[in-house]
Amino acid sequence: MTLSRWLPVFSTVICLVAPIPNLATAQSSSPSENSCPAPALSRLQKHKVAPGETLNSIAQRYSLIPETLVELNPSLSGKSMPMGRDILIPPFNGIRVQVPAGASWQDLAEAYGIRADILFEVNGCSLQPPGVVFVSGVNWVLANRKPVENYTGFPGYPLPTLAPIAFNYGWHQNADGQAQFHSGIDLLAEPGTTVLAVDSGTVAFTGQQGSYGNLVVINHEGGRQSRYAHLSRLSVRTGQRIKAGTPLGTVGTTGSPDIDQPHLHFEVRFNAPAGWVAQDPELHFMNPALLREDEDW
Repeated sequence: MTLSRWLPVFSTVICLVAPIPNLATAQSSSPSENSCPAPALSRLQKHKVAPGETLNSIAQRYSLIPETLVELNPSLSGKSMPMGRDILIPPFNGIRVQVPAGASWQDLAEAYGIRADILFEVNGCSLQPPGVVFVSGVNWVLANRKPVENYTGFPGYPLPTLAPIAFNYGWHQNADGQAQFHSGIDLLAEPGTTVLAVDSGTVAFTGQQGSYGNLVVINHEGGRQSRYAHLSRLSVRTGQRIKAGTPLGTVGTTGSPDIDQPHLHFEVRFNAPAGWVAQDPELHFMNPALLREDEDW
């Protein structure tokens, strides 16, 4: 589903030194009138790797996390450092992102959990996103690793049995030809099917929430969060401690589902500097007992 707004009780936003103008106001004026900084990708500096330096030591020197440097410099992903070679250093943490054709700043904001006005200013205040932008504050290179390397899997599954994925995570083109980001997966299930918690945790939200309809949000250990949307009935309350397999409610059609077939919209999010950013839920189903048994669904 396209997330039209972030849940206010969970959102956090990174703060930049420069003031952030209102996006509508900024777009009606020229960059010079708003003293817009140069695009972050035009402010990359070079650092020559010296003997004895490590990925961590270089990251610490520039107040960055190691993953930021690896994403910009693939040569750093190996076991040995490229001594004597120049590497790129960004002005702050983030990643380069290839922008899908037709995507707007708001599309990117919903996909990566960064306010549209921040993305606008960080990338030079162009009215439309260029082909490549810098998404500040978060690092998505972790999501590109093999699932077994960054997560061992939830102990549970959100439905009583494995279900076909009717609408997967990622960028999609809607009926109008516009790019939109689907922040979870839609698991086909009959109305009234019991929805189950995938792991233990604390219920952070339960109730009506915009296009999600009836929504349950659970915060898990390790900065993880799961969301269960379009429910017809809710069986838990905010603040309740639950275990994997606890019934949360039943499948329904509340809110604004992206597909017509009854389904559970399921999301996995990670608590990053920019807030609860979406990850591909399929990466988290790594328990061998939960892997798909029929790839021809």
